[in-house]
Amino acid sequence: TSTLREWVVIWHRLYVENKTTLFRHVQQMTYSLIEWRSQILSGTLPKDELAELKKKVTAKIDYGNRILGLDLVVRDDNGNILDPDATSTIALFKAHETASKRIDERIQEEKSVQQNVDLRGQPIFNTTHTYSLYVNFKNFVCNVGEDAELLMSLYDPDQSKFISENYLVRWGSNGMPKEIEKLNNLQAVFTDLSSSDLIRPRISLVCQIVRVGHMELKEGKKHTCGLRRPFGVAVMDITDIIHGKVDDEEKQHFIPFHRDLWVLSRIAIKSKECSFCRLGCIFLGLWISLKLLPGDLAQVQKDFSHLVDRSTAVARKMGFPEIILPGEVRNDIYITLMHGEFDKGKKKTPKNVEVTMSVHDEDGNLLEKAIHPGAGYEGISEYKSVVYYQVKQPCWYETVKVSIEIKEVSRYHLRFTFRHRSSQESRDKSERAFGLAFVKLMNADGTTLRDGRHNLIVYKGENKKMEDAKFYLSLPATKVEMEDREGLPAKHHTANFTPTKDSTKDSFQIATLICSTKLTQNGRFDTLDALFSIMMEMSDNESYDFLVFDALVFIISLIGDIKFQHFNPVLETYIYKHFSATLAYLQPVMECLQKAPMQNISSPVQDSTIGVCDHLVVCGNLQLTKAWSLRFPFCLQGSFVACMMAILRQMDDSHYNHYISTFKTRQDLIDFLMETFIMFKDLIGKNVYAGDWMVMNMMQNRIFLRAINQYASVLNRFFLDQASFELQLWNNYFHLAVAFLTHESLQLETFSQAKRTKMVKKYGDMRKDIGFKIRDMWYNLGPHKIKFIPSMVGPILEVTLTPEPELRKATIPIFFDMMQCEFNFNELITKLDQEVEGGRGDEQYKFLLEKL
Repeated sequence: TSTLREWVVIWHRLYVENKTTLFRHVQQMTYSLIEWRSQILSGTLPKDELAELKKKVTAKIDYGNRILGLDLVVRDDNGNILDPDATSTIALFKAHETASKRIDERIQEEKSVQQNVDLRGQPIFNTTHTYSLYVNFKNFVCNVGEDAELLMSLYDPDQSKFISENYLVRWGSNGMPKEIEKLNNLQAVFTDLSSSDLIRPRISLVCQIVRVGHMELKEGKKHTCGLRRPFGVAVMDITDIIHGKVDDEEKQHFIPFHRDLWVLSRIAIKSKECSFCRLGCIFLGLWISLKLLPGDLAQVQKDFSHLVDRSTAVARKMGFPEIILPGEVRNDIYITLMHGEFDKGKKKTPKNVEVTMSVHDEDGNLLEKAIHPGAGYEGISEYKSVVYYQVKQPCWYETVKVSIEIKEVSRYHLRFTFRHRSSQESRDKSERAFGLAFVKLMNADGTTLRDGRHNLIVYKGENKKMEDAKFYLSLPATKVEMEDREGLPAKHHTANFTPTKDSTKDSFQIATLICSTKLTQNGRFDTLDALFSIMMEMSDNESYDFLVFDALVFIISLIGDIKFQHFNPVLETYIYKHFSATLAYLQPVMECLQKAPMQNISSPVQDSTIGVCDHLVVCGNLQLTKAWSLRFPFCLQGSFVACMMAILRQMDDSHYNHYISTFKTRQDLIDFLMETFIMFKDLIGKNVYAGDWMVMNMMQNRIFLRAINQYASVLNRFFLDQASFELQLWNNYFHLAVAFLTHESLQLETFSQAKRTKMVKKYGDMRKDIGFKIRDMWYNLGPHKIKFIPSMVGPILEVTLTPEPELRKATIPIFFDMMQCEFNFNELITKLDQEVEGGRGDEQYKFLLEKL
């Protein structure tokens, strides 16, 4: 009821301001709440339906409050509003995080649904959860001078990562495709895009151009050829196309190309296409057409056969689509050459390093055509990286796909050899590989190589040793493996094949990503089968029962979420075709239901369980560690501040007094208070928590107010008399107190009547509390007052202008007291005139000035 009253006021304002869309949205939500309220009050609903309806009501209220700019309401698992006085600070913070995340997801869902509805009005888009991007390569206008490779892929500039495989076009030096049959037939489709990809804030199409030929264009016949050299990059912001705002496959888009940006491409492609227009020649670049298609590959081949046929190259997303139907098999291993560092050795300049990657079994046999640099061509047996000219620390960022039969993966490893490439053909022929690195695709325990970056060891030695897989496979492949093996006896003699981390200055890093429907799971079980099997096998262990039961409930509840409702067919397929021994599983499930304890919200005394900040503890004597007395930079996370608040919340007067008594010297106490005042002021001024986290912000205000008042008493006891007075310390206190009093979260007159009433009832008006303390501290200064004039005139005026009658009556006299202390009070009058004439002084303020 209170929510409806608050919404109706806003609803009326939206009508007056002619904000039609939001007005209708609020109207619809209000009607829903009224209807649900009637159902709840009817008393006719069964208990389970009533509980479900209450969840819908709270979810609707929370969502409505967010879009209307109202405060976030935090609740327990049953939908009841949390009482901050009966909830620990840490639990309260986590509840805010959870609630905020849930609402963000709901808003994102709404955007996604609306986006699908708006998407060209095609009904098919409303029920589709997998999409494909069709690309038709029209022309490449640039005189490279030699053959070239064009590698196109999708890129997320906000996450700084490529999200798709490459589409490869080999371009001849004659200005046409290398394969003449592909002339006017260069088409690709980027598949497996999900609805989450369609709502990325930005997405780009990136084309990296590699020149294939000599080290330098000017070189002739006696120079080395066939080298892959970085040439340039072209980028187009395709966000509007992905979002469905632009839809015309006939329209040809021009993407400006710029040379010599290859190395900088990881930074450059974060920019939009307009930046490249300024950088490059407007006559050089790519011509393409694009169209977003609903459906997976099979669907678009059927529905858009005029665009996508069997000859169209298929570049998959480096990741899974939203739906993986039973029976779908995928086993793609993506390898990215990241960067390296190579000692120049006896050479006067850094090496021109070329990395050759290949796939071998445990006997060293080469796996043919296992490496795919890009869609559109068959696999190759060896992949050679681009070559940077005399660069000690080359950065490649080249990604290829490795395809191996699932059952054979355990036998294979990746081999990387490093060779200096000379621009002179005669010298280049004599250059041998100077180093080797490798990595196994599966670990000894049968798990696959983890996703992420791997720092490989670069081994140096005789070429024959490098080719002997049985020899080098016994050595550690990564720096982590080497550290794990340190101290263990060596299994082989390695005098001619340096294995120690100190024996070479060279380093090499790769990144891996495995997209497999089999390797990432136990091959005998579906996820649900595995969970039920664990429950049966571990039926005597209650801890396993609860863990498995929680996982089952979580998985099944996900299907009920609007985001994952399209997984219903998958679940039904599993139930009818794969699920077995239903009755056998029923008993342990029912036991879990009966044993499951109710989740109680933490009490305030549990705040000492800090978790994320274990180094912030309250010891036996409740002495705070020095960590939080240091001045923190504002990269603090809310969890850290919540931990500090939890500690302060538990401290009573005796704890504060004891803590102050632990400082051994006067200077230590001064330093502590100075840093604490500065830290509090920073945290108050920079809003650690979101504006709609009203409960968390008020909790922080209340705890800070109590701490500030405690430290004020320390100032009066130790730093007030003539001999011990500390001007800067008092000055920091006054500025902190004013910053607290004037903080936006405490300005009650700016809130709605409903919120104002709620805050006063729960927290009172903290401005009066701190304002009265400022008054008392000012009059305690005695002869020291003159030291704060005129520096404190502005802050005190700011306090007196706060539109709260009792606060004004308490603080306006301070202003007149300043006049009595300072005979030259022209500056005081000038500042007062500026504030009043600037609209800050209302009639009540003028009346109090005259009266007092």
